[in-house]
Amino acid sequence: MSDNELLERITLDPEVMAGKPVIQGTRLTVDYILNLLAHGATEEEILEEYHRLEREDIRACLLFSAKSISDSSFMPLKTA
Repeated sequence: MSDNELLERITLDPEVMAGKPVIQGTRLTVDYILNLLAHGATEEEILEEYHRLEREDIRACLLFSAKSISDSSFMPLKTA
C-alpha cells in the first residue's frame, strides 16, 4: 500500500474529536493509537479490541505521525 493510500485512512474534521486526526470512520485518534503502542500494546491486541480497525489503520497512524514531525523542528525533552 502506498503512502498516499495509507494517509487517506486518516481524516481531520473540526466536527469530530475537536479536529484531531482520526482513523477514517472512527473516533479513534492517531495519538490514542500511538499511545497504546508506546505503552506496550501490540498491533494484535489493538485489532482484537477494536474490531473495525485493520492493520493498515495502525500503520497509517505511524506514517501520519512520522510525516507530521519530519517537517518540524524537534527539541529533545531532556538535554544530555
